[in-house]
Amino acid sequence: MYYSPLLKLASTTAPNSHMAAQKMLQLAFLVLCTLVFQSWATVARSAPDSFADLVERTSPAVVNITTMTKVAKSVVPKGVVPKGSPFEDLFRDFNDQNPDSRRPRNTSALGSGFVVSENGFVVTNNHVIEDADEIMVEFPNGAEHAATVIGVDKNIDIAVLKLDVDEPLDFVNFADSDNARVGDWVMAIGNPLGQGFSVSAGIISARNRELSGNYDDYIQTDAAINRGNSGGPLFNMDGQVIGVNTAILSPNGGSIGIGFSMSANVVAPIVAQLRQFGEVRRGWLGVSIGPVTEEIAETLDLVAPSGAIVSEVFEDGPALKAGLETRDIIILFNGEIVENAGELVRMVGRAAVGETVKVAVLRNGKRQTFDVVLGQRPVNASQVSSKPVEPEGILGLSLVEIDSALREEKSLGDAAIGLYVLGVDEASDAFEKDLRPGDIITDAGQTKITTIEDLKLQVESTKKGGRGSILLLVRRDGQPRFVVLELE
Repeated sequence: MYYSPLLKLASTTAPNSHMAAQKMLQLAFLVLCTLVFQSWATVARSAPDSFADLVERTSPAVVNITTMTKVAKSVVPKGVVPKGSPFEDLFRDFNDQNPDSRRPRNTSALGSGFVVSENGFVVTNNHVIEDADEIMVEFPNGAEHAATVIGVDKNIDIAVLKLDVDEPLDFVNFADSDNARVGDWVMAIGNPLGQGFSVSAGIISARNRELSGNYDDYIQTDAAINRGNSGGPLFNMDGQVIGVNTAILSPNGGSIGIGFSMSANVVAPIVAQLRQFGEVRRGWLGVSIGPVTEEIAETLDLVAPSGAIVSEVFEDGPALKAGLETRDIIILFNGEIVENAGELVRMVGRAAVGETVKVAVLRNGKRQTFDVVLGQRPVNASQVSSKPVEPEGILGLSLVEIDSALREEKSLGDAAIGLYVLGVDEASDAFEKDLRPGDIITDAGQTKITTIEDLKLQVESTKKGGRGSILLLVRRDGQPRFVVLELE
């Protein structure tokens, strides 16, 4: 048993005085309780007494970004005067008499950014500087510099700028964002609503959020983020950047405590590539993948619905050369467990072009491992599809199977599976039941479908069963609904 030195002292002092010993014990107990309480309070109080020191240390590296874009005015306002109308001459005469009305006008945009090197590299969002003719960067001390674009990655909305400076600049470093935990304190600095340098603080509300991109790994925070904060840094309490503030969820355009920052572990390697090459060089496996659903897991006798199932292997791609096949379930990539399809996309994207990685798959219930030499992801992944997308008509619908090319073209996301509606015959029952282009059919006859052949089999099975209609599960903007269609 452990004894406090104070308690030990109390038990050996004044042996002839029971009262004195008792008082000493009481005093020791109070001192011990005070120490324990202070220790507990220190651990429990994760919030700093002030963010002032952190702001003072990091703010010199945070910048406001202002862009100017020249927009040419139309001679005749579009949509106002029909082409060929006699009024077209009237508007043209008016513009000839008012030449100022035809001159290009300047539009401006505001955002934020942060310096990542002493020689003037700056990180911001691509949407802050996209199509800009002029980019000005302002520091907290009032200094201004013109910036040039080094490179961008539209997939994660990141841009790298370069300033021409003579003196070393204050800069900040990226953190290992995988160490960030839900509940950790964070701080955002930026230029909200054009009000200049401003600081807000909050906690990490959630991790690993996906919004719409293949490489999404957002940190959600309740720190106030508004328009103009885009491209600014989200700091941890060590003054390191754990995310780049990119988006908010709001019904009114203002902060309601749901902001998203692209995690540093996604951004940092892209920034390094843009600085070195001026472009992004992502690893490419050369497959189209989908989620392993519970139904797929049950059919294939898997223990759990995890991993990523290969739905297509591209011609001349790295996976085909290594020996991967359709219906393989990828469970390990380069020694890391693949939990789902989205995670595999991010793993491959982080890997280096030309790197040899071990890919473990389940094939017919048996585990196999392949050495794959990663290629470079094409700018347009749809160009590598091994088969053209041919729509097919059935039940008054023009349908195509969802593959990687269609996912990218239509921005469907990796989780989208089923049949995509390209068109609807206005004379069909499908049109009457409000099916429209862009809808996705995922189930027919209470069975999951992923191919045109799947749908045909369900239609034939329904007819043979003596039923004159079929139940479809249709998704529109992610929202599911059941539709009953009459069979032809």
